[in-house]
Amino acid sequence: MTTLTSIADQPIGSQPLVDTFGRLHDNLRISVTDRCNVRCFYCMPEEDVKYAPREEILSFEEIERVARVAVSMGVTKIRVTGGEPLVRKDLPVLIAKLCAIPGVRDIALTTNGVLLARHAQALYDAGLRRLNVHLDTLDRARFLKITRRDDLGKVLEGIETAQRLGFSPIKINAVAVKNLVESDIVPLARYGREQGIEIRFIEFMPLDSQGLWARENVLSADEIIETLSREISPLVEIPDRDPRAPATDYRYADGVGSVGFIASVTRPFCLNCNRVRLTSDGKLRYCLFAIEETDVRALLRSGAPDSEIAATIRETVHKKWLGHEINSAKFIAPPRPMYAIGG
Repeated sequence: MTTLTSIADQPIGSQPLVDTFGRLHDNLRISVTDRCNVRCFYCMPEEDVKYAPREEILSFEEIERVARVAVSMGVTKIRVTGGEPLVRKDLPVLIAKLCAIPGVRDIALTTNGVLLARHAQALYDAGLRRLNVHLDTLDRARFLKITRRDDLGKVLEGIETAQRLGFSPIKINAVAVKNLVESDIVPLARYGREQGIEIRFIEFMPLDSQGLWARENVLSADEIIETLSREISPLVEIPDRDPRAPATDYRYADGVGSVGFIASVTRPFCLNCNRVRLTSDGKLRYCLFAIEETDVRALLRSGAPDSEIAATIRETVHKKWLGHEINSAKFIAPPRPMYAIGG
């Protein structure tokens, strides 16, 4: 049986990050804050949000150190998330640090876009090129209903600014909640086609802090595909995609653009997962829905060597389960909501 002691004895880069099911892990998702400047009802309560104390949040130097160790173990892709990452002061400084790590081939940022216009130039200058912007609707009233903030104009301005600066690819993430966003599906898809942006529809997942999720509230990928095929153009699944990518991509039969679906509920992709997560308060997670976490902050702040950090990363991957079991009676929602885990 492999133990933490035996793992720690191995050279840091001696073996790839492979779990007991043979899944290779080369993708690190880093949350830089649990704070957010909107209040999407399916993620956060409107008031009395419980944030981690600021002293528990990892510094940029601590984040960079974990990233460097992970890259030495085979990680090549990094995504910066939150909460809302752009509320973290001086975020471009961290982006520049991550971009400078030898071996990193891909760095992306997920944002709600409210502050994007203000920070896009600094992010671009720091080396960032890939963006995912969260946007569920182009309707101002429905945007206000979903986010509890009247900031749709700022988000659209941020997307426009990012396009003008040359960010590419830019993707839009839209959460699909049944009996709420059906009328937004086609307008968002048309907007994506017009702007050359891929819209990615994400099935509503049980990660909210208020227990609002129910299976009957999930607008499935199949339902959206049927709508878009009927209202715009038939959708054809793109062959030979990366099997470890969370989205299943389709192209429009008329040749104008593509659309993606992250169907975590109706089409779980756990068997191909290549991701490990670092929360803003220094916990390693092998799955978005994991019940357990591994504390790396304590190691960082106690003077532990890189080999011990590496052993903790490897142990976390080694413990990874087969999948989240959303579609099983055994499913247990994680004790922390999405904004505290990292998107």
